Amino acid sequence: MSESPIIVVKIGGSTLGSHDTTLEDLVALQREGWRPVVVHGGGMTISEWLNSRAIPTRFVRGLRVTDAESLRVVLAVLAGLINKELVAAISALGGKAIGLSGADGGLVRVRQLDPELGYVGQIERVDGDMLVALLDAGYLPVVAPLGILWENQRLRSQILNINADTVAGELAFALAARWLLFLTDVAGISGSDGSSLARLSGQEAAALIEQGTVSGGMIPKVEACLRASEGDTRTAIIDGRQPHALLAAVQRGEFPGTIIAAGEEGP
Repeated sequence: MSESPIIVVKIGGSTLGSHDTTLEDLVALQREGWRPVVVHGGGMTISEWLNSRAIPTRFVRGLRVTDAESLRVVLAVLAGLINKELVAAISALGGKAIGLSGADGGLVRVRQLDPELGYVGQIERVDGDMLVALLDAGYLPVVAPLGILWENQRLRSQILNINADTVAGELAFALAARWLLFLTDVAGISGSDGSSLARLSGQEAAALIEQGTVSGGMIPKVEACLRASEGDTRTAIIDGRQPHALLAAVQRGEFPGTIIAAGEEGP
């Protein structure tokens, strides 16, 4: 593997407004010799498409139930519309982007998480060799959060939906990334009193989940940070609404959000 450091960046539609600088920052980092990998979500657009087709949306324990009809929409939105729009936007800014999903090349191999959830996967294995080859060739991979069914040590033909935050954490761990950065539409993690927390140990982060202070969509982000931190990856959840938040974090160590230093013990 090249010595140039890898950064895994999770972005969502809620942070990519008309004045957002995230894609500019990614191109700038690529030019500086960093090797970014982008993981994107698409939940809001999926819900819009489902609603427009009168397909009901149902959630169980915070996870979208994905039946066969919904899966067709999920595939079209994630691997098609959003992925290719991001690739085109990065390319227009001068970046060298390539779009793929976790199903391509057996990148993300999954088992069915729970029959009640339908076509939703839990990651069993990540094969990062393809991403490393793309990075070494100078590409900026843009990854849609889908996986391919892995049963009895064999790939099957079924594609499953996966939580994008979980994908980002597993990719960061598998690639031994320098950084895993979540760009969100909030100012990091808040404590029980509502104040923003600049830094958390792994123990503190886990305790906030246990207490219910960290809840909803923030839980998989924190869990992904803890997973990535099992290696030497540094992790943070930052406010992607801030102009050039990504550059500030990587270049200057300025984090408009929360660093999760999982290797540290709490007080």
